[in-house]
Amino acid sequence: HVPHDYAPGERLRLQAYRAIASANSEDDIRAVREELTDRYGPLPEPVENLLLVAGLRMLARACGVGEIVLQGSNIRFAPVELRESQELRLKRLHPKTVIKPAAHQILVPRPTTGKIGGKPVIGRELLAWTGEFLTTILGS
Repeated sequence: HVPHDYAPGERLRLQAYRAIASANSEDDIRAVREELTDRYGPLPEPVENLLLVAGLRMLARACGVGEIVLQGSNIRFAPVELRESQELRLKRLHPKTVIKPAAHQILVPRPTTGKIGGKPVIGRELLAWTGEFLTTILGS
């Protein structure tokens, strides 16, 4: 979210949300980051997180994925059309993944901080992991 003490006034916060939502390239995100920094000062963590999510959304679209949803202990990616090479890589790197070809979905176990007894990865680490997953498995 855009904190009230960062962009004073509802209209200014809505403008910031619109600018972030309309970013369609890394250059757009960079321009929004510069504009917000020029107008309001250094970006607070919540605004930086919004820009990271916008970047992840662009990467997902480029990979043909329209939806990424945390679903219990899994992350659901849809729609997904896997080529044979992608499916083999996915099974090798994430063997517990459930592939649902009829629904055009894959359910990937949510990453944890350790193999045994690890806590679920959250926040920026989860965004980074998701971006890496998209690039490694679904990227061309």
